Amino acid sequence: MSGGVDSSVAAFLLKEQGCEVIGLTMQLWPKELCGTHGARSCCSLRAIEDAKHAAAKIGIPHYVVNFQKEFERDVIRYFCSEYSRGRTPNPCVVCNSKVKFGKLLERAKILGADHLATGHYARIGRGAGPGRYFIKEALDKTKDQSYFLFDLGQRQLRRLLFPLGELTKSEVREIAGSAGLARINDKPESQDICFITGGDYRDFIRKRIKGIKPGRVIDTRGRYMGMHKGIAFYTIGQREGLGIAAGKPIYVVRLDPRRNEITVGDAAEVKGKELTAKDVRWMGKSGLERPAYAQAKIRYNHGKSACRVMQLSARRVKAVFDEPQHAITPGQAFVFYGGEKILGGGWIE
Repeated sequence: MSGGVDSSVAAFLLKEQGCEVIGLTMQLWPKELCGTHGARSCCSLRAIEDAKHAAAKIGIPHYVVNFQKEFERDVIRYFCSEYSRGRTPNPCVVCNSKVKFGKLLERAKILGADHLATGHYARIGRGAGPGRYFIKEALDKTKDQSYFLFDLGQRQLRRLLFPLGELTKSEVREIAGSAGLARINDKPESQDICFITGGDYRDFIRKRIKGIKPGRVIDTRGRYMGMHKGIAFYTIGQREGLGIAAGKPIYVVRLDPRRNEITVGDAAEVKGKELTAKDVRWMGKSGLERPAYAQAKIRYNHGKSACRVMQLSARRVKAVFDEPQHAITPGQAFVFYGGEKILGGGWIE
């Protein structure tokens, strides 16, 4: 329970169905730091208080579990490390697989729970094989969060419930209103990265990554274009904040942390048709017997695009898109679907 409308309604619906429900809220930051987070953060003290209030209204016990060390180790360090290596991280995916559906699921089991439920907009399906579960898109495609859940394993999936998967956001708000959850019903949506308080990740990593140095910016022909402020402050496809007058729109095309160098190019040069992805997690099956045609996302807010996926090894794939894609970014998740069902996903190399 994050203190928001989605997780509160999920708890309410399960209680209405006759389940024995307890509410768990993760405390991810020290209390003195939690107090600095705004209303859009699921890490704030206000969020914990709202979760307690919702649990009391629903009539279920509520506990706060402290995962400060785990969050720092598994999410924050990964986040900073990826940027320092010239990659763009996706902390929500990692938080889901390691903290929310890792440590929190373990804690739920200790408390005697059969399942862990959340307010995610996604659905769980079961394949023809024994125990082969998979994630599929939510009914409400505008709120679908399946992309963030691709890295969950079978042991996790068989214990999870997503009560909102068949509902739209408007229906969820209506349920919250009728359930008397007015305090949380009109709260703003939580921000994408809960621990970035000022809206700019650069301020966050500047305090945590040592040795960030300026370096050369070149174009795709190797010509000097100017200086950058540090590899960690840029990402593939970035256009704003380059500080280079080129007489036309230019974008970050490549990051080279070894040489501390950034390559920029025009709109055509930032597009690509191929990628490789590692650490692939398969859903519903153990791999591809032959190349498969799929619809894939290369980032959360990127529409699905047609591609051909070829398995290179047990946990590595190559994808060739029908049309060039803007800013294929190392470090981001590549998730490929067959219809609404996730076939698999991995990390772009």
